[in-house]
Amino acid sequence: MQGPARKVFQAVTYEAIALLFIAPAIAYVYNSDLQYSGVFSLLLSAFALVWNMAYNALFEYWEARQPQRTRNFTRRALHATGFEGGLALLLIPFIAWWLEISLQQALLTDLALLGFFLVYSFVFQYCFDKVFDVPASAKSAE
Repeated sequence: MQGPARKVFQAVTYEAIALLFIAPAIAYVYNSDLQYSGVFSLLLSAFALVWNMAYNALFEYWEARQPQRTRNFTRRALHATGFEGGLALLLIPFIAWWLEISLQQALLTDLALLGFFLVYSFVFQYCFDKVFDVPASAKSAE
């Protein structure tokens, strides 16, 4: 699977699986019902979905121009770190607003999410590439 179909399927699958973990965790941590945490998680997911598609397009654009195009550990770690770092910059103000907490408290909340998602992003992308093969940008130019 390649091209836009891959990008959309990858992003939607990533977010759907993440929701199964995050909504119950938010409900537990904030002592809220699953409906409240579900709406909050869906909004976080919408932010992340848009960022996911934009970031992956930019990453693959960069990756396709590199002399070494294989996805080794360093490149996968760079991908996961860049994705999560950019997402944090987008989400912290939203988290503070939604939960009516300070930016500092939102940062701590986001760091907890980051801890989960940093590992999740790495594992998900590795598994996704194993099941659906790597994108054309990660294949050797022949």
